[in-house]
Amino acid sequence: MRKNYPSDIIYEQFELIESDLTSAKKQEQPRKYSLYDIFCAVLYLLKEGCTWQAISHDLPKWQNVRYHYEICLKPNERGISLLDEKIVEAGRESNDHRIQTTMLIVDYKII
Repeated sequence: MRKNYPSDIIYEQFELIESDLTSAKKQEQPRKYSLYDIFCAVLYLLKEGCTWQAISHDLPKWQNVRYHYEICLKPNERGISLLDEKIVEAGRESNDHRIQTTMLIVDYKII
């Protein structure tokens, strides 16, 4: 049993995206960690701004967390990652607010 962190979401919130995360990659063997714990570890990493190796010791191993995180970042046929898609959906459902771009970063090379 692990301790709860401020970055954790409640399980009822996780259930809304669990099927999408489960179907993101074919399961070839039994999971060592629950997807809920892996997702909460990703949230911990993003909130704390730490490195992969600095994820708290009572969360799943950082290698497992990173593996699942990279699966969620792979773009689909429309070029949108599962993670981005779920963030946009959550924003639409939250108080019917529209998601708007608030910042744009342009990277260019001067020749």
